[in-house]
Amino acid sequence: MKYTEITVHTTSIGSELVSDIFWQFTEDGVAISDVNDVIALSKAKRGTWDYIDEKLLKPSEVLCKGYVKADDTETKSKIFSALRDLKENAQVNVGSLETVLREVEGDAWIETWKEHFRPFNIGKVVVCPAWLDYAPKAGETVVKIDTFMAFGTGENETTSMCVELLQKYMRPENTVIDVGCGSGILGITASLLGAKNVVMTDIDECAVAAAKGNAALNRIKNYSVELKNLLDDETCKGDIILANIMAEILVGFSKDIGKNLNDNGVIILSGILNTKEDFVKNAYKKAGFAEVETLKKGEWVAVAMKKI
Repeated sequence: MKYTEITVHTTSIGSELVSDIFWQFTEDGVAISDVNDVIALSKAKRGTWDYIDEKLLKPSEVLCKGYVKADDTETKSKIFSALRDLKENAQVNVGSLETVLREVEGDAWIETWKEHFRPFNIGKVVVCPAWLDYAPKAGETVVKIDTFMAFGTGENETTSMCVELLQKYMRPENTVIDVGCGSGILGITASLLGAKNVVMTDIDECAVAAAKGNAALNRIKNYSVELKNLLDDETCKGDIILANIMAEILVGFSKDIGKNLNDNGVIILSGILNTKEDFVKNAYKKAGFAEVETLKKGEWVAVAMKKI
């Protein structure tokens, strides 16, 4: 099958926002080329290379690539419209957002992309692509993800911070709710870490299908994946609520999400640009939550809060 590869010239922080746009309209794949990731790995002494040409380690424009079926003109139009809105309304530097289109063969880019996605650690959790075998070390929990299905691998800062906080605050007797579950990586991780019950919700049918597929892949038990807005169902209650969503949507949830949280429960919020940190925290404090812990990676913030 032929695909249109849409390449958007942006920045590191802009690549997260551009990729969100791609995932909003298509499940056919997203790739980000950012030399800043290599620089960060180099400084952290992570990676398997023996030598890096220092000339290459210079911050540069980031390329975010989305893939849409070649004959799907309606989806392309929606993506271009959303990119124009982002350019006009962004409160951070997203770069030029110049777009370049080319036609590619679907199988070719998928296989190339798979070659570069490797297992990685988030604390004692190892996120591993479904097509690779991985022998866990002592104490590791392996989460298998079929990333081609939809909505993220867990490698980005917003998801990885959620996983870090989840490992710290979840208890085996907890019921965990993953709001806007996407690929289901957070809910599945909670289940594999020993949560008593997991509920994953999303308003996108593609996300629900992806989460169900990944849940089956990991053979988790005591879970459900539901196509719904959590706030429409006050009978669904959890001890931990995970929400890795845009700041504006998180603020919109703030007044009502407490109805879905058990006493002494914890909410873990991510997807928050550092410029929106106070915006989100203040909304939840007004709604009766107290800040427990904040993590920051790059331009992103995640926060754990507790009902007062």
